[in-house]
Amino acid sequence: MKNTRLTLKSRPTGRFSPDHFDTVTEDLPELEDGKARVRVVYVSLDPAMRGWVSPDTRSYVPPVPIGDTMRALGIGVIEESKTDAYQMGDWVTGFVGWTEYLDIGPGQLNRVPASVAMEDYMGILGLAGATAYHGLVNEGQPKSGEVLCVTGAAGSVGSLVGQIGKALGLKVIGIAGTQEKCDWLVKDLGFDVALNYRTDNLPAELEKHAPEGIDIHFENVGGKPFAAALQNMKAHGRIIMCGFISVYNGEQPDAYPDMTAIVRKRLTLKGFVMTDHFDKYPAIFAELAKLMQSGHLKYRLDIAEGLQNAPEVINRLFDGTNKGKLVVKVSAR
Repeated sequence: MKNTRLTLKSRPTGRFSPDHFDTVTEDLPELEDGKARVRVVYVSLDPAMRGWVSPDTRSYVPPVPIGDTMRALGIGVIEESKTDAYQMGDWVTGFVGWTEYLDIGPGQLNRVPASVAMEDYMGILGLAGATAYHGLVNEGQPKSGEVLCVTGAAGSVGSLVGQIGKALGLKVIGIAGTQEKCDWLVKDLGFDVALNYRTDNLPAELEKHAPEGIDIHFENVGGKPFAAALQNMKAHGRIIMCGFISVYNGEQPDAYPDMTAIVRKRLTLKGFVMTDHFDKYPAIFAELAKLMQSGHLKYRLDIAEGLQNAPEVINRLFDGTNKGKLVVKVSAR
């Protein structure tokens, strides 16, 4: 049996390209005792992956070494097992990497129930859902009646943040980059307002729709949307810093925020990464499942076919052309 995987060849200085990766095709050896073999079905493409290939050794995770399989979260099926920890047919999730197959030991990946669609583990019951719930609920401490603003609102995390906010009784303002995305946020997901940062006057529109100011701002993007939200925060407001995708590829932001607002309005800024909170995942997913079953959460996957296309497809995250959670389908379920 053959396996194909993509290994990191060089560190991108801007956008990802196939030139940054080597394609390795190899024979799979006989499975070792005490291990199980996983056939990968989906891999997740996430903005954080841009940081994982940088040379920064002081980040929250070490960089992917040159020559190693590209790091990625995903879900797969146990094809063969020589350990009691996994049975044939089990669904498993975790860091699988850009590969068609991998051999794992006990505890290396998490078994998940096949009682929901496999795609749910890429959307609501995956990293995006955990990030959205923990960032808003545990870090943001929302209260019913408050105003929530979300940038990158049509993305995998932002779209869930807004829906969770609505379920908790918040007024939700989303900021996205196309009219189609704005319409989806309001008509399908129930956001109160959706603003297009490419065409709308964000400071004026935020003041119009949140005349008393924003209580909680969930930041995914940076640049002009962040600057506008910071300008319209309510005194003692909370800003949850999830990401700055606008500058991940080395671009300069198109607007620098007036940081004096942090002092003038006595704001709280809190950054977080979910690798610090693995212990909270079971409780988070239990709450997300309740919200999903009660009809409060919707999501959409943007699925690209073929592992070999991952280095090009991931750039959709940075130019805003993805529609929902971006994943690559590696094999049939």
